Amino acid sequence: MSVNPESVSDLTRRTVLRRAAAAGLLATPAAGLLTGCVGGGNDEPTDQAEGEKTKDNPLGVKADAELEVVIFNGGLGTKYATDVHVPSYKAKFPQANVKFSQAEEIATVLQPRFTSNTPPDMVNNAGSKLMDQGALVQAGQVQDLTELFEADSLDIPGKKVKDTLIPGTIEQGSFNGKPYVLNYAFTVYGLWYDSALFEKNGWTAPKTWAEFTALCDKIKAAGITPYSYAGANAAYYQYLAILTSAAKIGGPDVLKNIDNLEPGAWTNDAVKQAAAAWAEIGAKYGNKAHLGLKHTEVQLQQNQGKVAFYPSGSWLENEQAKDTPPAFKYAVMPVPSVTAADKLPQTSIFASAGEMYFVSSKGKNPRGGMEYLRHMLSKAGAKGFTEQTKVLTVVQGAVDGVAVSPGLTSGNAMLTAAGSDYFSYRWPDWYKKLDDEARAATNELMFNGGSADRFCERMQKAADAVKNDPSIEKFKR
Repeated sequence: MSVNPESVSDLTRRTVLRRAAAAGLLATPAAGLLTGCVGGGNDEPTDQAEGEKTKDNPLGVKADAELEVVIFNGGLGTKYATDVHVPSYKAKFPQANVKFSQAEEIATVLQPRFTSNTPPDMVNNAGSKLMDQGALVQAGQVQDLTELFEADSLDIPGKKVKDTLIPGTIEQGSFNGKPYVLNYAFTVYGLWYDSALFEKNGWTAPKTWAEFTALCDKIKAAGITPYSYAGANAAYYQYLAILTSAAKIGGPDVLKNIDNLEPGAWTNDAVKQAAAAWAEIGAKYGNKAHLGLKHTEVQLQQNQGKVAFYPSGSWLENEQAKDTPPAFKYAVMPVPSVTAADKLPQTSIFASAGEMYFVSSKGKNPRGGMEYLRHMLSKAGAKGFTEQTKVLTVVQGAVDGVAVSPGLTSGNAMLTAAGSDYFSYRWPDWYKKLDDEARAATNELMFNGGSADRFCERMQKAADAVKNDPSIEKFKR
């Protein structure tokens, strides 16, 4: 069964994949929307830089205007920005000073600046402490990117930017029909392992749940933790795995209903079956000591041969590059089918454009911010990103002829095998409170003996609370 086009177009990334945004981003309407948190929507800037629009300068960038760029320093690093995208922008606008900085805690560093309406021009909003993107959009702090996507491509003649992208890219960064976010890194998710270790032991990547648990028994007998993730900050890796199983069992509409806050979406039988299956994995094959560890600590244990399967996205290989032994060969497999009657095939995967980049509507140079994104979306910009990070982008054909790593090769093969059967969700981008609760509920399920019923009821209660909170803007797909 193939995923319908609407499901494919609503992919999201990395949601993944990866956040515990700062608390308290929503105030009650009586107190003023987002007052004191991400700035109000009524203070319109009057001194924004603007130049003449021409064929060569379709976004009307002022040639000598300073551009401030802030990039999250995490699994992808920042060299793709400093070595590829910033030089590309500077080559076109040599008079402009590009003020670059990086941060590991985006919300901590930037939330005060959005509160005071003095934000940087372009932000990579990612990491375990990213800002609440839905709240920023709701507060009028994010630039509409329609002009960017309608502009001519920087280096692909005869095409607009929008025509160079993987289908669904624009929709995925849209909020109620308007494009506000560029989800740039096209990420595949699955269970990562060391193919060299598996080959040495004669282990084969499992396809069914019975094969998965049987292999976990063998791995456990060999003195290796069969499956784990980091409870301190990476629970979203695991709830992604749970919902991947739910989508396979019940079809992609299971995730669409969760996104749309439909009644009973979290207590659906497919979600319960998936949660029950993964609860057993946590109880029998996990390591409770990993509840308090960070992602890099558990990832390091995998590099040391102490953990077999690890759920993550394709940024993993680059993130662990400095700690990966030469003999370790990253590979990734789809989440195994839970039942013989799953609606989606075993090869179906969670895959999405992600890693959010946005332009500040109240920055000093929003046109420069959009132009910076145009350079990122050039073929050269996308190719350079993949060479630096080992992660694909949403630019079609950008890595043709590029030598790839073992992990990227494996991820590409998994994506090819999936065909059109890939899916994702939007709710963690839209509703931070729900993301926070999902992390806690997932850790309870996997580490603390939680039940599928408890997990589903807890998440449904949290979803209903978001739905019934008038201060939170609702989004649909």
